[in-house]
Amino acid sequence: MPQKPVDRRRFHRARASILVRPAGPLTRVAPQQVQDISLGGLRAYSDEPQKLGSRLELELLFPGGGSAVCICEVVWAEPLAAGAPARFEMGLQFV
Repeated sequence: MPQKPVDRRRFHRARASILVRPAGPLTRVAPQQVQDISLGGLRAYSDEPQKLGSRLELELLFPGGGSAVCICEVVWAEPLAAGAPARFEMGLQFV
């Protein structure tokens, strides 16, 4: 009988329609849909490669119209195949 994969997540994932983009007044990057989010971090797409351990300042845009700026650390990053929504998928931990 196949074993069930172990879920090592510390926090439950939320189902929410949250957008994310780099923070800053000069940001012209279109917001992207967050793929997965919890109290510990989020999973999102990026066209820019990021080094593991680097920190990013991101703006989260909420469905009700509010937003929040957060600092995240890149904990994993994987290149995506041609035709994917972006060049990379990243796991980001809230700092």
